[in-house]
Amino acid sequence: MRVLHFYRTAFPDTMGGVEQLIHQIAAGCGKYGIQTDVLSLTPNRVERTVDLYGYQTHRARLSFLIASTGFSVSAFWRFAELARQADVIHYHFPWPFMDLVHFATRVHKPAVVTYHSDIIRQKYLLKLYRPLMNRFLGSVDRIVATSPNYLATSDVLAKFADKVSVIPIGLDKATYPPPQPERLRYWREKLAPRFFLFIGVLRYYKGLHILLQAALGTDYPIVIVGAGPIEGELKTQARKLGLLNIHFLGQVSDADKVALLTLCYGIVFPSHLRSEAFGISLLEGAMFGKPMISSEIGTGTTFINIGGETGLVVPPSDPVALRQAMRYLWDHPEEAALMGRRAKERYSEYFTADQMVQSYVALYNTLVSR
Repeated sequence: MRVLHFYRTAFPDTMGGVEQLIHQIAAGCGKYGIQTDVLSLTPNRVERTVDLYGYQTHRARLSFLIASTGFSVSAFWRFAELARQADVIHYHFPWPFMDLVHFATRVHKPAVVTYHSDIIRQKYLLKLYRPLMNRFLGSVDRIVATSPNYLATSDVLAKFADKVSVIPIGLDKATYPPPQPERLRYWREKLAPRFFLFIGVLRYYKGLHILLQAALGTDYPIVIVGAGPIEGELKTQARKLGLLNIHFLGQVSDADKVALLTLCYGIVFPSHLRSEAFGISLLEGAMFGKPMISSEIGTGTTFINIGGETGLVVPPSDPVALRQAMRYLWDHPEEAALMGRRAKERYSEYFTADQMVQSYVALYNTLVSR
């Protein structure tokens, strides 16, 4: 069997949550005899096709952006070429350009779409896009939600509930490098013995402005790993608030990320909007056995983090509640450690990459046997 994934960006060019999911599926499907191609857009002059971890990633040249949506002239024929060789097309929503390519190329192959998020920010553009979106989602054979929480709270998914499956995102810890003694030693010397950790792209829906407000009046070290479009705003906010306990590390290597995940006291994940559909870095914290703090936004974050069991769950956009949650974990180390152990157990039960890949393989087989 041959499967083609189509999304606006992909590993190794970028490694956000969707890219991580595609990479885990593509790398894991090889042992089940599935050949995988991944097509994405790139603004850079790079190799068009690269072999990675047993699958091939292909790039079409990004032509222009409209409202953060990438468009590519060459992607039409590139997609058509790859789709003709595929047995299953695997789309990743939302990306309006993808819908256009789907209909324009008229490639009639079994199709599944992983539904990563409702469209939250572009409300006015959504009114224009909604007819195309509904036609696209109505045309695919299966839709996958990444958590039962998101399925239960999405008005869009409710319209197509008869063809929605739930397959949680999974991670393979074996794909992460083991903690390196020299990097552990480096960060132990550089940071306090206990610190809270956030990892992710610095975007508007991550709620980091709320985290900075919550940090006011505390001395808990908070380490923020990642870069992104609001990095400058956050640093300005931290400076104006006089926060000396915030450490912006920017992007770090995989070895350093593993070291920080190993050393941190707990994960803080203050995303406050439904654009945060799952939370890969929250899942990484569970995989490393860390207690978590997240917000209840009706998405997969509260499927990963069960309040009172694997960590604490607070109302969104509430810096006081977030501050109180950090204080509680800080003042109750034995309970925090117990929550971390439960988080790791929950990861093993529900969120391994192999469980996820097996579910997708079963879905692909269902589609091609119809």
